Amino acid sequence: MRKVYGIKSLLAYLDSVDYPISEERIHELISNKEIPHLRPISNMFAFNLEHIDWWVSEQRLKS
Repeated sequence: MRKVYGIKSLLAYLDSVDYPISEERIHELISNKEIPHLRPISNMFAFNLEHIDWWVSEQRLKS
């Protein structure tokens, strides 16, 4: 399972797959539970990249 930890790492990954997004938008998506994420401790976010890849493909289909 591929994972990244932290929003900055997620932003770098999304840029690498040609799906740039702002940090503010990531926070909004997390707050609304619209992006797959884990929160192992209160101030840390973890993202399973297989789930993020699926999410990106769904977002691309919507637009």
